Amino acid sequence: MDTQLWIICGLTFVIHVIATLAYAVRIAGVRTRRIAVSFSLFGIIALVSRTANSFQGPFIAKRVELDIARHMEGGLLGDFRLFLLSATVASVVGACLIPTFQRYFSRAVEHFQVNRSVPRLLLHIFSRGGVNYIRDGARFPSRHNVTQLATGAGVSWKVIGLNVFAMAIWTVGVFASLYAGYLKPELRVTCANLSSVINGFATVVLAVVIDPQVSVMTDDVIEGRVSENSFRRAITTLVGARVLGTLCAQAVLVPAAFLIVRVAELI
Repeated sequence: MDTQLWIICGLTFVIHVIATLAYAVRIAGVRTRRIAVSFSLFGIIALVSRTANSFQGPFIAKRVELDIARHMEGGLLGDFRLFLLSATVASVVGACLIPTFQRYFSRAVEHFQVNRSVPRLLLHIFSRGGVNYIRDGARFPSRHNVTQLATGAGVSWKVIGLNVFAMAIWTVGVFASLYAGYLKPELRVTCANLSSVINGFATVVLAVVIDPQVSVMTDDVIEGRVSENSFRRAITTLVGARVLGTLCAQAVLVPAAFLIVRVAELI
């Protein structure tokens, strides 16, 4: 693996780890009863993901351009599959980090609620007390969180299936558009700008079906209509669906790329 490939895999890893940890924010919000503050603070962390995302596309685009210029064949598909594998590994790692992250994040929300200052929060993280809590607060995922799924997933199978579908499409969107440009070099700029054709489906499913369901359940937990155990089962299920979606992205990559090529030819 060359340096550029490592960088792209690293950026992909960061993007998907942070996206997976977003599920922990809902758990922290429920525990602290500070939903708005939780999402606001996580927005700071999400800036890292957005920054990584802004660099990922240009790095991959340059790799495509160089492969086209050198008339290389057969190697680029393997690179894209490696990028998708990085997304899967990142999702698994993020899932394993959720118990630890939600403890850290809950502590950060409570500290911010008292001091109401992001700079003070950052100073507290690097203080002796903050470092000690980081060391002592780490937790491995509980086997109970997985075994309790036998009593129910917490969400419907329809929502689970749609989440797998949306995650597969969302994961493959940028990769498919850039790989389409490799398949159709004369239309590569058009293909690169058609990632919305793929991501649009995922965005609609997430915005119309998945997010409202999880948001309603979050409010129900706050109001006492749903137990925290049921909420945790739902989150565990959706995290599992996310990991499965990144795996399904491997099968979606090539068909999605050919679809983008076809759209580029027709417009």
